[in-house]
Amino acid sequence: MRRALFFFILFTCTASFCAAQYRDDVYRGLNDSETVAAMREHVGFLASAALEGRAAGSEGELEAADYVREVLEAYGVELLSGVDGDEFGIKRDNGDTLVSRNVIGIIRGNDKTLKDRYIVVGARLDNIGTRIITVDGEPVTNIYNGANGNASGVAMMLELARMLKVNSFMLKRSVVFVAFGSSLESHIGSWYFLNRSFKDADKIDGMVNLDIVGSGRGFYAYTSSNADMNRIVNRVNATLQPVKPEVTATEPVDSDHRMFYASEIPSVLFTTGMYPEYGTVRDTPSIVHLDDMELELEYIYNFTLELANGAAPSFFPDRTPAAPAVSAGAIPYYECDIPPTFLGSTDPKVFLEKWVYAYLKYPQEAVRNGVQGRVLVDFVIDEKGKMTDVKVLKGVDPLLDAEAVKVVSASPDWKPARLQGRKVRSEMSLYVEFKLEKRKNR
Repeated sequence: MRRALFFFILFTCTASFCAAQYRDDVYRGLNDSETVAAMREHVGFLASAALEGRAAGSEGELEAADYVREVLEAYGVELLSGVDGDEFGIKRDNGDTLVSRNVIGIIRGNDKTLKDRYIVVGARLDNIGTRIITVDGEPVTNIYNGANGNASGVAMMLELARMLKVNSFMLKRSVVFVAFGSSLESHIGSWYFLNRSFKDADKIDGMVNLDIVGSGRGFYAYTSSNADMNRIVNRVNATLQPVKPEVTATEPVDSDHRMFYASEIPSVLFTTGMYPEYGTVRDTPSIVHLDDMELELEYIYNFTLELANGAAPSFFPDRTPAAPAVSAGAIPYYECDIPPTFLGSTDPKVFLEKWVYAYLKYPQEAVRNGVQGRVLVDFVIDEKGKMTDVKVLKGVDPLLDAEAVKVVSASPDWKPARLQGRKVRSEMSLYVEFKLEKRKNR
């Protein structure tokens, strides 16, 4: 019924507009990756006229919640909320009760100790809805589709859930996904989740919030200046990533991470920041930068893995500092005044492209067995620029792990890092990717 209504509204547009839109959609579809195509479908439905702007408590918000539930189910994510979502009521000034809901899914972790600890990934589900304005003396209904705010964040959350489900064997902690209802109503959905709904709220080690991620106007990480969260962002930034967020001390978007911060849970907001169409009828799917979102998603996937598998960040890091996961006497790469330099560059990408991938040999047995993946290799550059202490932090297969360590260990000398004017031992972690080429059908 929902999709039928969606397509009915699409076909009520003018013939000329539909033809032009169809041509644009076909062109974009031919160039879409699988991830971009999925996010295009999510944003297209959630921000469609059929949902009338997804106002809190509206039929449109309910339809959006149903859609999120169905997609999570299709991706194999276990649901913690029922068919109607996790409902809650909000008393209004006029005496009425607004009924909204959260949609909650979970991917269980595998570590004996950490599987009962949680990372929450959330995204705002609702938007403004509709407003009636008068044009030439006639009432006209404006629909505030909310494509970038925040159908984009929900779409990214759904695709992050898919990626993590496929690689769930890598998770130590459990990851909980929440589409927050009635977020614009003072973040009531996230308050309800923390204070009434999720019984293990005291076991949440961190929160990732996705709100307005398709602006194409930058990429930001807001951590409420939490030192441990900043360290995790910097640690992921020190690895090879398709895009890296700028850590900002200024909150770009007022969103659900605030409720987690109020509960003393370390949180990070990933966003592309405010944009001219925010809160207007021009916030439609056509303005969403899906290709940029795919790059951001890759980063957020790696960040979530780091958060789910590493030492838990502290809300008060100055009181209880997290133990640094570094070799004895080594300084993390990103904390050096001058990072170690390879072939004149401090960018780790140069080391991978000019050395690792130039000399990496794919083990034939791994090729025959179809083994592929990314090996996370950790190493230290000592005060003389020598490569030392090479080890695997996250392995894929003994054959691939051994080859990655072999090539990294054989590295030529680097120019050592400096801290406060002196040469120091510095530690770095990089992913070495082994990827099989797809065979062409004959």
